[in-house]
Amino acid sequence: MAGRIFLQTHLLPMLMREGHLSEVRLQLINSVGTKIPVYVNCQKTKLLDVESYTWIFFVTMERSQFERDLLQARQRADELSVESAKREKFLRTITDGLPSMIAYWDKNLVCQFANLEYVKWFGKHPSDILGLHIKELLGESLFLQNLPYLQRALEGEPQEFEREIKRPDGSFGYALANYIPDTDATGVVNGFFALVTNISRLREADAAIRLSASVFEVTSEGIMVTDPDAIILSVNQAFTRLTGYASVEVVGKNANLLNSSRHSSEFFLDLYQELNVNGKWKGEIWSKRKDDSVFLERLSISAIRNDAGQITSYVGVFDDITEQWNRGQLVQHMAFHDGLTGLPNRLLLMERLERLIAMAAREARQVALMFLDLDGFKLVNDLYGHDVGDYVLKTVATRLLGELRNSDTVARLGGDEFVILLDNPDSRESIAVIASRLIEVVNESIHAEGKKVHVGTSIGIGIFKGGDQSADQLLKLADEAMYEAKKSGKNTFIFSGMN
Repeated sequence: MAGRIFLQTHLLPMLMREGHLSEVRLQLINSVGTKIPVYVNCQKTKLLDVESYTWIFFVTMERSQFERDLLQARQRADELSVESAKREKFLRTITDGLPSMIAYWDKNLVCQFANLEYVKWFGKHPSDILGLHIKELLGESLFLQNLPYLQRALEGEPQEFEREIKRPDGSFGYALANYIPDTDATGVVNGFFALVTNISRLREADAAIRLSASVFEVTSEGIMVTDPDAIILSVNQAFTRLTGYASVEVVGKNANLLNSSRHSSEFFLDLYQELNVNGKWKGEIWSKRKDDSVFLERLSISAIRNDAGQITSYVGVFDDITEQWNRGQLVQHMAFHDGLTGLPNRLLLMERLERLIAMAAREARQVALMFLDLDGFKLVNDLYGHDVGDYVLKTVATRLLGELRNSDTVARLGGDEFVILLDNPDSRESIAVIASRLIEVVNESIHAEGKKVHVGTSIGIGIFKGGDQSADQLLKLADEAMYEAKKSGKNTFIFSGMN
């Protein structure tokens, strides 16, 4: 039975005060000592004007089990609800952190999910998009553009396309849209997932690449791109025009196929050292075309580095300056050479003479100067004309060159005057032998325009004596000696200082 103290202290005072008891849970002990859970209800009543109490006892063993099961089910539901809320929050955190628009649209094109990225593109919070028809979000024009893709997605076909979208601030962006159908096990499409990625920067980069590629191809300068080992990766059309090599002939090959062999290995070592240190090199370099002809290029090479500072490629930009160089060489040649014979002129002669005198001042070295004036040339020129006269001068120049060493210099000062600079002759006697031989070859007959003509020469010789003697002084001595030779009967030679 229920505890007597509990009945006396709790139940009976409550019954006397309120006149009833409702759903009081007790445990009764039966005759064999088993505890039986019961619910007690009691109501104060009058029966035949006698106050009485009616007690009703409900055995609650099955009810208690049901309540326990119900309680556990509620607890499990609460746990699942909490877990679901955590997962939803986690999913929301991920999708809101992604730089793409993510949404789910049901088969009626009503939004059931949208992430935070929609704020940037449409100015609407996800909570404002839920339950919204896609047409209300996109607007009439954009909706009609997307409608064919929406219909095919709801038919179970995945869709991918690009679209230009106007943002809330009025700017335009480019997006790559993917519609992925949501199909159940029976093949019924319940809606589709929308993944829309911002490709504005990619489009801008693509446009920049296209522009660079256009410039790469249309520029008049040759461009060659190599890897760090000088293996050619790409060339432009100007490269083909300047070198004769088509792109397919050089890509994958070493850039040294353009090597003209006019530069030493040290030249290229210095070039790459400067590239590695400064990241660029500029200069002029001789290269070889496909047809083996050699040309001079003005070349600029830049090293391209990655974020780690490592060289990933080299870009060379060049143009052909051979013609410009040839013009420069011609101008320089004309400045220092005789226009008729091609021999050095007075400027070049004096430069070489001064250099040899400077060397003779430092070491044991002889320097001799021969001043030649043709005998009888004026008569030939007057009788047969300037064309024959010019031919005679060129023939004499050729004969003089044929009698001398490469280290010696034959120059024409003008008219019928020639000067020969002898570099370190063996002796005075050897100089005399040379002078005699020169007189002989000049006196040989010359056949010009069917005519046989003769000229001779008088030679004055000056020998460097050292001290403060200058190049001009030595030339003057040789000139004076030449006049002495003419006075003595022509076709002879005289050393300066001889009577």
